[in-house]
Amino acid sequence: MVKYFLGQSVLRSSWDQVFAAFWQRYPNPYSKHVLTEDIVHREVTPDQKLLSRRLLTKTNRMPRWAERLFPANVAHSVYILEDSIVDPQNQTMTTFTWNINHARLMVVEERCVYCVNSDNSGWTEIRREAWVSSSLFGVSRAVQEFGLARFKSNVTKTMKGFEYILAKLQGEAPSKTLVETAKEAKEKAKETALAATEKAKDLASKAATKKQQQHQQFV
Repeated sequence: MVKYFLGQSVLRSSWDQVFAAFWQRYPNPYSKHVLTEDIVHREVTPDQKLLSRRLLTKTNRMPRWAERLFPANVAHSVYILEDSIVDPQNQTMTTFTWNINHARLMVVEERCVYCVNSDNSGWTEIRREAWVSSSLFGVSRAVQEFGLARFKSNVTKTMKGFEYILAKLQGEAPSKTLVETAKEAKEKAKETALAATEKAKDLASKAATKKQQQHQQFV
């Protein structure tokens, strides 16, 4: 049995902008699990379509229960092939990705189509399909459930990363990441606490001085 995913996302940027951002997605604050990317083949067909194949290396932390099933020396990185077909005339880009190692544990295949949004020609629509399968006897269902959940989480990161790179390419200030926002909030809280402490010390000092002056008046 195979787990299937179907989703649709919209980027509020033109197809040309998204196409340019696609090749500059890494690194970004949401893609720390992507370690390397290499173009292994590229050609332009007679009908002016761009064909590319890239090899990506990503971290692949297994769930704890799965780690007990595999030797400790099993690589924790996954190698992914990505084929893409760009049709600039029709403004479509289709990508196919799949992992080429850990295939016994799990295979995740993804197909994405990037095209102009039908409601707004200045936006780009992404139609995404994925298939998660496992041939691991006895626990294939659990593996597939885990793989589907991780895939959905990575889709969220992918879209945030896309928006971050698009903002940079368009000269806008990228949205702060959750880590950056939390760090700023923590620093601000420290500054507020320090200011409150200094103010409390100042008030206490003034109160002590006033009390001492009142005491001297009665002596």
